[in-house]
Amino acid sequence: MKIRIAGIVEESFVDGSGIRFAIFFQGCVRNCFNCHNPETHDLNGGKIFDTQEIFDKIKKNPLLTGITLSGGEPFLQIEPANELAKSAKKIGLNVWCYTGYNFENLPQNAQEFLQNIDVLVDGEYVDDLRDLELNFCGSSNQRIIDVKKSLQAGKVVLWNENL
Repeated sequence: MKIRIAGIVEESFVDGSGIRFAIFFQGCVRNCFNCHNPETHDLNGGKIFDTQEIFDKIKKNPLLTGITLSGGEPFLQIEPANELAKSAKKIGLNVWCYTGYNFENLPQNAQEFLQNIDVLVDGEYVDDLRDLELNFCGSSNQRIIDVKKSLQAGKVVLWNENL
């Protein structure tokens, strides 16, 4: 399946816990002030890849603990994002996803994708709420959500790194 991405970091230590393969999706309509990745905004930018080509790179690294889907906005390319997430889960990797959406307002077609995400960092970046002390997010309005527990509870349950 084709996917438009801005870039890849094959071993990231800042885009979630552990050693992660980070995929930066191309395209975002939010244009948050002082966005960390403004080059990802253009919906027609980046490069087209096949998800299998990306997954083949992921499989080659035995040190990875997971993948991170970031942006841009992964939910704008939900089908290829879900394909990557499902493939990662099948080989025992966890999946983190960053989105500008709030958990409560995800697109209606997000349910299957959510089933394959372990941790969701939600919310737009708000420059006035920037906090360099936070782990894995840029502004204090963003939440690090345990997706499985949230779906079971029917409400947002925050991820706890120590559990």
